[in-house]
Amino acid sequence: MTAAEFSQISHTIPIQAGIYKYYDEGGELLYVGKAKSLRKRVSSYFVKNHDSFKTRKLVQSIHHIEFTIVNSEQDAFLLENSLIKQFQPKFNINLKDDKTYPYIVIKHEAFPRVFLTRNIIRDGSEYLGPFTSVGRVRELLEVIRYNIPLRTCNLNLSEQNVRKGKYKVCLEYHLGNCKGPCEGLQTEEDYRAGLQQVKDILKGNLTPVLNMFRAQMQQCAGNMEFEQAEILRKKIASLQAYQSRSTIVNDRMGHADVFSILSDGNHAYVNYLRVLNGSIADTKTVTLEKKLEETDEEVLVYAMAYLRDAFKSQTAEIIVPFAIDFPEENVTLTVPKGGDKKKLLDLSEKNVNYFKEELYKKKILHLEGKTDEEKKKVLYQLQADLELPVLPTHIECFDNSNFQGSYPVSACVVFKDGIASKKDYRHFNVKTVEGIDDFASMKEVVFRRYKRLLTEQQPLPQLVIIDGGKGQLGSAMESIRELDLIGSMTVVGLAKNEEEIFFPGDKESIKLPFNSESLKLIRRVRDEVHRFGITFHRQKRSKGTFKNELESIKGIGENTATQLLLTFRSVNRIKQLPKDELVKEVGVAKAQLIWEHFHPGES
Repeated sequence: MTAAEFSQISHTIPIQAGIYKYYDEGGELLYVGKAKSLRKRVSSYFVKNHDSFKTRKLVQSIHHIEFTIVNSEQDAFLLENSLIKQFQPKFNINLKDDKTYPYIVIKHEAFPRVFLTRNIIRDGSEYLGPFTSVGRVRELLEVIRYNIPLRTCNLNLSEQNVRKGKYKVCLEYHLGNCKGPCEGLQTEEDYRAGLQQVKDILKGNLTPVLNMFRAQMQQCAGNMEFEQAEILRKKIASLQAYQSRSTIVNDRMGHADVFSILSDGNHAYVNYLRVLNGSIADTKTVTLEKKLEETDEEVLVYAMAYLRDAFKSQTAEIIVPFAIDFPEENVTLTVPKGGDKKKLLDLSEKNVNYFKEELYKKKILHLEGKTDEEKKKVLYQLQADLELPVLPTHIECFDNSNFQGSYPVSACVVFKDGIASKKDYRHFNVKTVEGIDDFASMKEVVFRRYKRLLTEQQPLPQLVIIDGGKGQLGSAMESIRELDLIGSMTVVGLAKNEEEIFFPGDKESIKLPFNSESLKLIRRVRDEVHRFGITFHRQKRSKGTFKNELESIKGIGENTATQLLLTFRSVNRIKQLPKDELVKEVGVAKAQLIWEHFHPGES
């Protein structure tokens, strides 16, 4: 849909809050979004010049639009998340979490059993959880079993069966692990009291259970029942030991949900800590794939909604690393600066960093540790899949990197026999290109890399991967031709979104099987060049090598420049802003300085 075509229907779009759905010509759902004002939000896709290639591609693919009006922004938020979860449109954030979580079920039956399950059956049973660790569930059940006598048999203990004396007590009764409800030795009321203690333990609320055991212990001691008093003392010690393993902050902390985020290129990682009565009840980290260069706030809000729904959380306080607009009602958002809540946030950030590092290590170990025969097998598979003339024992991959649309750098990584050869990695400061031009930057760095290898008479790779698709591939091939290297090595382009592989001059791409070993190796190479390039970029920025163009304007400091970049995402977009937009953001005086810098001679 073009801007002209959109202008014909823009007046028909409602101004109320709601969700919008973009479809392509074939009727496939491309994207679901929410808005306070549907007309204003949808119009922004067609009247703005988008820096993001993915956003431009989305707009070009839109054939028709559908709307659903709702009563409030919160309703729009909930409906958007529901539709994304149901349809998983290809331009929405993709959250990679296909696990089935374990629950503890209190079965809907006479004298309910308590056990672990992954299957929720709507039969009136009560499910507590979910939990992220089966080990933790089993530990909880062991604590419960030691402290609260409940039956573990699957007998039908209906009132009629018990009255008829159909069953006899088993060994569990004689061991003290069950009070014998099968023979009518325990009332349902007493059994229900035990179930309430189970619920308190699972919710982290151990105080009522401990107080009850202490009262019983004192009563037994007063009645000279020292054996029973000793049993109760051991139960108290067991619960206190469990509590000490779980508690991170003081028990006055209450309930809270804690979230932290770590972004890395097209992926983000969000950690969730569930705190119940001052104890860490559960923790979960998820991976999200960005599709339209979403901000950290957008990704975090989406992940929070998903995780709170998955873990059935109704906690009123949410601890986050920065201020966000989270449209769920009756919640308090806290950005802590110190104290116990800051310690919890630090712990969440430690977990998300650890998760990302472990994920990276697993990718590194794709072929490391395998035998030479196993490595060769993967390389032979890659040769067959790409129809390469020779075995790709030497692979190189290039990628461009820039910050907020400025300051381009490039990186090249090298893999030999399927293993990263870090001593051969190379960084490039782009020298001959003004502004941001990925195509020209790719042409320059490919030329410099292979010109040097030729000059130093170093061996050339059998396979070169250009990360970025057809455009960057065409630019790289210009340098390959200039160096007269056509036929000396195979050069392919790797599309960023769909993991499609393009050969020079081909209209159709190749898509390798998703879980094939050859595609895993290509992903590993691609991820490594991203990591290497971003690391180099951060080092340059931290050393002050890059000077923000905004900061070079006399009267504009670092804080103002950062504020503008966070709001508008790139220097290029700031250049194109009307003066009144700048005034709204930074005031009249600074807006005038910025406007005169980018528009010299204009009134």
